[in-house]
Amino acid sequence: MDQKNNSQYLTVTALTQYLKRKFDVDPYLGHVYLMGEISNFRPRPNSHQYFSLKDNKAKISAIMFKSAFSKVKFVPEEGMKVLVKGRISLYEPSGSYQIYVDSMEPDGLGALYLALEQLKKKLAQQGVFDLPKKEIPKFPKRIAIVTSQSGAVIHDIMTTVERRYPIVQLVLFPAQVQGDEAAKTIVSQIKRINEMGNFDTIIIGRGGGSIEDLWPFNEEIVAQAIVSSQIPIISSVGHETDTTIADMVADLRAATPTAAAELATPVLRDTLLHLQDLNSRMYNAQGKIIQNYRDQVDHYAKNGYLQHPERIYQVYIQKSDILSQRLQQSMSEQINSAKQELYDKENRLVRNSPREQIHYFDTTVNNLTQKMLTSIRQIINNNKNIFGSKVGALDSLSPLKTLSRGYAIPTDKNNKILKSTADYQQGKEVDLKVVDGTVTLITKEISEDK
Repeated sequence: MDQKNNSQYLTVTALTQYLKRKFDVDPYLGHVYLMGEISNFRPRPNSHQYFSLKDNKAKISAIMFKSAFSKVKFVPEEGMKVLVKGRISLYEPSGSYQIYVDSMEPDGLGALYLALEQLKKKLAQQGVFDLPKKEIPKFPKRIAIVTSQSGAVIHDIMTTVERRYPIVQLVLFPAQVQGDEAAKTIVSQIKRINEMGNFDTIIIGRGGGSIEDLWPFNEEIVAQAIVSSQIPIISSVGHETDTTIADMVADLRAATPTAAAELATPVLRDTLLHLQDLNSRMYNAQGKIIQNYRDQVDHYAKNGYLQHPERIYQVYIQKSDILSQRLQQSMSEQINSAKQELYDKENRLVRNSPREQIHYFDTTVNNLTQKMLTSIRQIINNNKNIFGSKVGALDSLSPLKTLSRGYAIPTDKNNKILKSTADYQQGKEVDLKVVDGTVTLITKEISEDK
């Protein structure tokens, strides 16, 4: 290759940088509106998101930085069709082009509505909507109100409570009810009220508005704060047609702030009238009960037994005497019957006395005992004679008997009896067993009898 023409060749880095600049300065690629289907999406919490956008013929890599992704109200899912805005640029290390996404929304359905449906589905799977609701106290002493301090909500609640139940104390906990920071302030105030702990009811709410205006009350952190509250919560967000997640998880939902105040408090005048009615009914009932007791006392006072109490015992005394006589008669009859039965058995026992049988069997046992002793002695003597004869025969065959007549038994060192001349070896020791010990000999000469 001609070295003089190397200057005509670009490096890979130089070519990549040139192409990247082309992408970056192209006005059509700086602001791109793209529609596609999400692919290869793997959620990375609190970080940048990497995925692809594709249609039926092409695919492009995409990146959405953390700051931009935090503004997305819904959760992107694999296969979801979305509309994105961003810019096209080249990633130098790999030499691949990609879209840097600035915003994203679902194709065909608003992002907020989609996020709302996703959160409803998530909370339903967690069983949040099936949790038991806490009962709203009928006669509260203190009510906490979480809303904007400058809105009409607090004014409507105060006016309604003042008209219905002016003895209750209302405490306002100001919170943002619109905007990106609204959900955090609502959650903070709910937690603060629970930490204080001396409230009977909490009312959270705001007036009506668009779904964007009401969105803080659709945030998951607000729903979790309402569910975790130990104090019952009444939600009054928007109007009858605007149902938020907060309305669904609260212990009680009111269509308006005025309705929330009515649900949280009774009408004092009606309560007092009801108490007066209960007091009158209790007084009348108590008078009737006392009069009934008086009538019963008068009735008992006119009773003949109470006027002459001894008559009550006369009947029982007579019954006691009769039962006592019956008991004595029955006991006498049973004793006499038992005595007669005992006499009969004694007579039968005397007639069937076992003395004669005992004497007979006693004589029989003595005779058999004598016969048995005689037979045993005879058997023993016979066995002694047999044993003596066998011992004599055995003694006559005993080697020791033979030795006592002057014989000896020769053995080698292995205690083998030497019976013939073939068993002896010249010069070898021989042990000779005699009647009172052993004699060791040395073989000098061996000769056989002819």
